[in-house]
Amino acid sequence: MASDFKLLQQELKQASAQDVLVRVLAEFGNRIVLASSLGAEDQVLTHMAFSINPDVRVFVLDTGRLHSETYDVIAETQSKLGVKYEIYFPDAKSVEDMVNEKGINLFYASVENRKTCCGIRKVEPLRRALSSADAWITGLRRSQSVTRAKLDTVEWDDAHNMLKVNPLADWSEDDVWQYIKSNSVPYNALHDVGFPSIGCAPCTRAIAPGEDVRAGRWWWEDPANKECGLHVVDGKLVRAKSGDSKEVFE
Repeated sequence: MASDFKLLQQELKQASAQDVLVRVLAEFGNRIVLASSLGAEDQVLTHMAFSINPDVRVFVLDTGRLHSETYDVIAETQSKLGVKYEIYFPDAKSVEDMVNEKGINLFYASVENRKTCCGIRKVEPLRRALSSADAWITGLRRSQSVTRAKLDTVEWDDAHNMLKVNPLADWSEDDVWQYIKSNSVPYNALHDVGFPSIGCAPCTRAIAPGEDVRAGRWWWEDPANKECGLHVVDGKLVRAKSGDSKEVFE
């Protein structure tokens, strides 16, 4: 599979998001899963994928610290589209031990603590979510942050040893919202009050006009390294390119 991804990468390099989804959903069937954080991009992909295949698998990582508005999106999307989410929770004992040792809001104290929290609440559940898949779909876009500027539509994910598909890689924010409005897609109400990126409640804030779209995530950290661990290997962002080389963002 690792060797075959380059052919698919080249085939879909200039394809539309719709065509990318049609191709990979047909190729992988129930062995491909869509990761949803319930943000605008993931709502677009959920609507688009569900229109192609109503049996598409969509999973959510419920960290236990999500905004109430995020749960509202789950309920509304289930009601309106009929999506049956696969919801994964962190290991309760690991969360208990972490909080008892380091405090309820440990992530503000250091980057190390924040990565520990992300590891327990997001990275480990993600591994379980992907354990029954050969490929996964994300809502990543190149313009979201400096760490995503080199994003390809199709990549090899070394961290999980599987194909990773980013159908919206070349979409702009305007493209996302045009699709949402045109198709009456349910979306998180926090987007209307200045939240372009929505994660856990303590680690997400609204941004001011003109700020980078990722400025509201872990705003106390260096923007060049702000990833939760879902898209990194050994603390570094690693992506296979169309040749044999890889790019590593320190």
